[in-house]
Amino acid sequence: MKKRTLGRTNEQLSVIGFGGIIVMNETQENTNNFVAEAIDRNINYFDVAPTYGNAQERLGPALKPYRDKCFLACKTAERDAKSSEKELNESLKLLETDHFDLYQFHGISSVEEVEKIFASDGAMETFIKAKEKGLVKHLGFSAHSEEAALLMLDKYDFDTVLFPVSLACWPNNHFGEKIIKKARERNMGVLALKSLAKRNWEENETKKWNKCWYKPIDDAEEVMSALRFTLSQPVTAAVAPGHIELFRLACEQVEKLGDEIDKELTEFSFIPGSAPIL
Repeated sequence: MKKRTLGRTNEQLSVIGFGGIIVMNETQENTNNFVAEAIDRNINYFDVAPTYGNAQERLGPALKPYRDKCFLACKTAERDAKSSEKELNESLKLLETDHFDLYQFHGISSVEEVEKIFASDGAMETFIKAKEKGLVKHLGFSAHSEEAALLMLDKYDFDTVLFPVSLACWPNNHFGEKIIKKARERNMGVLALKSLAKRNWEENETKKWNKCWYKPIDDAEEVMSALRFTLSQPVTAAVAPGHIELFRLACEQVEKLGDEIDKELTEFSFIPGSAPIL
């Protein structure tokens, strides 16, 4: 598994990330095996959040033997200082670690949320104090709105941004391009969401992948095409969807691509049946 540098941090991350939803509702034995398998594949980037059910409880014990080899990213959806501090401490305890390599604001979708974060007694106060105390090494955020993400970048010099960079989102006026450009200007790390998103679930559709809130790409050739596109952009890594089978498929296709993933992709084809998903 290839690794890339995360912006100006000098951290080296595997180009495929292990999403914490993979272990949500799994037994501890399965979680231990999934994490060990990821480590064997040279995966070192693990991403989790309190909103992923019991994923933190499962991932903490499983990661403990490998913690010094891993880049552990966590998030909070809280927007005020008091609540975000409480959630940070709870996450540290559940994940059985004394620090996070990356701590992120989770799923920012509006300008109003940004204003709350940076208000007096907003969650940004918690983030800055946590970094000063050594509880977190790097600060970032994830977002699904270009407007909100650009405002976040104006407000603070974050280390990373986690944003949709995928063939499903790109047709919508190159959704994400403005974020990538601004992040590159600052030498920030760019992490990719939704690299294997295909389209929204249709109403009453049977969900084969019930831990994915969108219909994921699960055909091997299409997975390879999707990852070639995402990783041809100036991103460090792509987080795989929340099922171990999809994680394995992503790893296998990237391993097959080898050095091809580092070549600039000037032409690409959209996945049949895909539709913009935001």
